Amino acid sequence: MKSLVSFLFAALISVTAFAQEESPDALVKKITDEVLTIVRHDKDIQNGNTKKAIELVEVKVLPNFNFQRMTALAMGRDWNKANPDQKKRLTEEFKTLLVRTYSNALTSYRDQTVRYKPTKMQAGDTDVVVKTEIVQPGNKPIQLDYSVERQDNNGWKIYDVVVAGVSLVSNYRDTFNQEVRANGVDGLIQMLVNKNKQLESGKK
Repeated sequence: MKSLVSFLFAALISVTAFAQEESPDALVKKITDEVLTIVRHDKDIQNGNTKKAIELVEVKVLPNFNFQRMTALAMGRDWNKANPDQKKRLTEEFKTLLVRTYSNALTSYRDQTVRYKPTKMQAGDTDVVVKTEIVQPGNKPIQLDYSVERQDNNGWKIYDVVVAGVSLVSNYRDTFNQEVRANGVDGLIQMLVNKNKQLESGKK
């Protein structure tokens, strides 16, 4: 399941003009289909070239996510304990963690396909959920939803991914809260730094 969430996370690339003009569900479908095509034809990524997968994520994904809000949601009330510099470092390290984790998982993509569900959205809505299902041969479909917000002058941005009812960012909250209680905000920053070094060196 983790690899599936990872792939769909990485599948959301940024196309600024469309982000400004298209509805969030149309945007998700367009960019997901595009990246599916890229991965299906890229033998390097399929053969485990994590560096190439990271480059794909960095170029295509990062502009489409609100990582500061994701980090704040992952920390919960502990976010307010951090000063501006700490918030900046936390956001950067959490972004790096997500990029490296999901780039590693992206290389495991094989035969999954995506089924898109109708999006409930009213005129003027600025926060919506785009619902999809991951269809994989021989297994039950997995519900995967995207929480998307509209930002002034920046189009639609994703701030959470929910798989089978479990929020990606909330899934980190217990670990983050425990670390802050034990070692403070700086301890959490160091934990993320250490985890990113492990991922960079190829350790799981």
